[in-house]
Amino acid sequence: MELAPLRTSRRSVHSHITGLGLDERGRAKRVGGGLVGQERAREAAGIVVQLVKEGRLGGRGVLIVGPPGTGKTAIAFAIAKELGSDTPFVAIDAGEVAGLPKKTEVLLQAFRRAMGVRVRDEREVVEGVIVDLKYIRRQSPFSPYPVLGGAKITLETRQETTTFSVGPEIAEQLMSLNARKGDVVTIDVESGAVRKLGRVREKAERWYDLGTEKEIEVPSGPVRKKKEFVRVITLHDLDLSVAARRVAFSGLLALLETEREIGDEDRKQANEIVKKMLDEKRAELVPGVIFIDDVHMLDLESFSFLTKAMESDFSPILILATNRGIAKIRGTDIESPHGMPRDLLDRLLIITTTPYSPEEIKEIISIRADEEDVPLSEEALKLLTKLGAERSVRYAVQLLEPARMIAQRRGSAKVETSDVEEASRLFADLKRSVEMVEKYKEFMM
Repeated sequence: MELAPLRTSRRSVHSHITGLGLDERGRAKRVGGGLVGQERAREAAGIVVQLVKEGRLGGRGVLIVGPPGTGKTAIAFAIAKELGSDTPFVAIDAGEVAGLPKKTEVLLQAFRRAMGVRVRDEREVVEGVIVDLKYIRRQSPFSPYPVLGGAKITLETRQETTTFSVGPEIAEQLMSLNARKGDVVTIDVESGAVRKLGRVREKAERWYDLGTEKEIEVPSGPVRKKKEFVRVITLHDLDLSVAARRVAFSGLLALLETEREIGDEDRKQANEIVKKMLDEKRAELVPGVIFIDDVHMLDLESFSFLTKAMESDFSPILILATNRGIAKIRGTDIESPHGMPRDLLDRLLIITTTPYSPEEIKEIISIRADEEDVPLSEEALKLLTKLGAERSVRYAVQLLEPARMIAQRRGSAKVETSDVEEASRLFADLKRSVEMVEKYKEFMM
């Protein structure tokens, strides 16, 4: 059974983060990479990134500990950014795993999604600007109308021009891509796959202000050549591919099954494929990041899985986060630091975060307001900073959009203090919510 993935997409609240914001000596800037403050935590994360790049973090993970709203998830996201734009990043909440019947299977899938393989393929291709394209029609014994029988295409680079005759499969791809003179295309000689790379600058139409076609330069070199393609696939993608192939060969009975699952044998076979590619120097491992928030919500079975998984040859960087001090391990009466088994804690590098100062809160709110396109007056920014310091940074940030809508309703393009006050009146923070429940507890369920 293919389990539906948990929340594994990058969280939009951290879309502005570009890295840890460190200088060349590994020192954190006060504001950098979209992050504010937490200099000690960011510098520690920078060392983790360097250890990963040097292959010296094997068998260990990272635990980020701090009060709610102190940037634990943001730091995990920044670590992934520092490791490269194609680094897989999987974020899940332990609370979503806790109630599932197959916890370890879900965690295993998350681990496999967070581990990438960078594959380098050298393919023979023809590539150039289309200077002429004629489709060939022929009569078919099965249709009274002419059908597409192929095409003649002339491609040009800065050095040469060559004409090719192509079959109907390639011709159909060219037609579906709406390929025309001035487009730059690549045709894989072996597979016949066609890709449209863009349109040369001098051929691009200029009568529109916005367009989806990418403008590129005329390719150089010969039209027919060998070209290296680089792509990152995850181990989970390989698992799915192996499992699908097994089902395809297992006959009609397997096709009629209502449930199919990735088995241990499928994963073992996928691992063998990866090892072979690594030995042949055709691929390299890309350790991704798996971030598990509220890790104290996991139970002993899940913690045992994490301890074992970290020692695997194909293990991503495990980053855990919690806001608990001394707490019981879920499902037991055992009290432990951060609600986690000590044998797992011994394998973790622990990074701590602390509450933000008022100046840092002001900077965070300014960054989020710019990111969400919410114009703030200086007085509104001061009030939001005050609310962030007294209640929480998250609460202050969450008021940005409601305050913008309130300002819009009164015909203002800028959020003023009155808009923030109204948004705060309408939406309670956690403290006010608890007070309300306590006040009306005789009416509550």
